Amino acid sequence: MARLGTGIGWRPEIADVVEGMPGIEWVEAVSENLCPGHLPDSLLRLRERGVTVVPHGVSLGLGGAERPDAGRLAALAERALLLGSPLVTEHIAFVRAGGVLTASPPLEAGHLLPVPRTRDALDVLCENVRIAQDALPVPLAVENIAALVSWPDEELTEGQFLYELADRTGVRLLIDVANLHTNHVNLGADPADALAELPLEAIAYVHVAGGFERDGVWHDSHAHPVPRPVLDILTDLASRVAPPGVLLERDENFPDGDELRGEVEAIRIAVEKGRASRPAATGGRASGTAATPDRAPHPSGSGSGAADDVVRQRLGLAQAALLSALVAGTPVPEGFDRVRMGVQARALAGKRADVVGRVAPELPVILGARYRPAFLAYAQGCPMTGGYRRDALDFVAHLLRTVPGEIEGPGVRRELREWWLERSGPVPRSTRPGARLARATRRVLLRR
Repeated sequence: MARLGTGIGWRPEIADVVEGMPGIEWVEAVSENLCPGHLPDSLLRLRERGVTVVPHGVSLGLGGAERPDAGRLAALAERALLLGSPLVTEHIAFVRAGGVLTASPPLEAGHLLPVPRTRDALDVLCENVRIAQDALPVPLAVENIAALVSWPDEELTEGQFLYELADRTGVRLLIDVANLHTNHVNLGADPADALAELPLEAIAYVHVAGGFERDGVWHDSHAHPVPRPVLDILTDLASRVAPPGVLLERDENFPDGDELRGEVEAIRIAVEKGRASRPAATGGRASGTAATPDRAPHPSGSGSGAADDVVRQRLGLAQAALLSALVAGTPVPEGFDRVRMGVQARALAGKRADVVGRVAPELPVILGARYRPAFLAYAQGCPMTGGYRRDALDFVAHLLRTVPGEIEGPGVRRELREWWLERSGPVPRSTRPGARLARATRRVLLRR
C-alpha cells in the first residue's frame, strides 16, 4: 500500500485551517457530501498542491443483507476518478433494512450499525465487498465501526472476522483505533487482542477520533478531543506495523486551529513512540506482517462460498428486527441488552435531529427552541425511510398535518408551509409574478 502519511478529515467548517496546517499530506472527504462539477475550492487547491484526497463513503451499507446499490457504487467510483484518489473507503456496517427481501417496510438508520459476527453475515459481507471491488476503479478499504450494542450468539471475535474478510476478498482494512476503544468500553472487547488477530499487512490507513463517556457508555462523537486511551491503542498498533497513513477525524464542535494542530501532533508522537518500540529485526511484526491468528473453522471447509438468497433473507430479517426496534418502537429482539438498545435508540433520534438541523438549517430558525423536542417526538413514531433531506420534508409535513397549536405563532405555520412547498417539488417554485398570483388565487379559492 502506498504511503499516505499524516492526514486530517476535510470538512467545510475547517477548510481554511486544513489548508494552512503544516505537515498535512492527505485529507479524507465524505463522498456523499461531494458534488461532481461543484467541488469546493478548498479541495481543488489542496489537489493542485499535490495533497491526496480520499473519498470516504458512509451510505453503501456493505454489511446489509441486500447487494450493494449500483447507483451508490457508481457515485463512489465517479468521485474517486474525479479526485485522482489512490483508494476509496467504506464501512463494515448496515445502514438500512427491510424492503423486498424481507417483505417489510424499508427503514433507514441514518447511522452505521454493527454486523453480527456470524458465518452468515461474513458470507454476505464478502460477496458484497467483491461486488463493490468489481465496480470501483481503485482499491477499496473497509472500516471497523463503533458499537453500543452487540449481537447475541456471535461466532467470531472482531479480529477473526476482519482477518477472514481480508483473507477471502483481498480487501484493505481501515482500522479506527477510536472504535476499538469504544468497543472495549461498551462491549468488553480487548483492543490488544483485536490488533493481535488482524492481518496487519492489509491495513490501508488508520482513523483516530475523540468521544465521551456517559453512564458507563462510550459515545464515538468525533466532536471531542482524542483521549489518551485511544492514543495508547495507536501506539500499540504502530509498535506492530508501520501504518501507511494516520488521519484525525473531527466532524463537529470544531476547536480553533491551534488545538487541531495540537491533536495532529499528539498523533504523530503516538506513532513515533510505537515505531521506536518496534522490534529491529526484519520479518514478523517489524515488517508489517502478522502471524496467522487462530480462526474458527468454516463449516464448508473453504470459507469462500457466495451467500445465497436464503442466507441473505435470514440476515435481512434479523437486521430488520433490530433496526425496527431502534427506530420504530417494536419489541427488542431476544438476546439484546434492552438498556443498551434504549441508549442506541435515543442516540439515533438525537443524531437525526442534529443532521436534519444541518441539512435544513431554516427549520431550527423557524421553530426556535421547539425544534428539537418536536423532532424527537416525531422520530418516536416516524422512522426514516430515505435520506436526511427526505426526513426534513417528512418532518415538516408531519407538523403541518398533525401538530396542533404548539407550532402556532406569528407566521410559523405559514413559514413551514412555504418551506415545504419550495422544496417538495422536482424543481423550485417559480418566482415570476404570474405564478405567484396564481398560487395566491388558488389559496383564496381553497379557503371558500
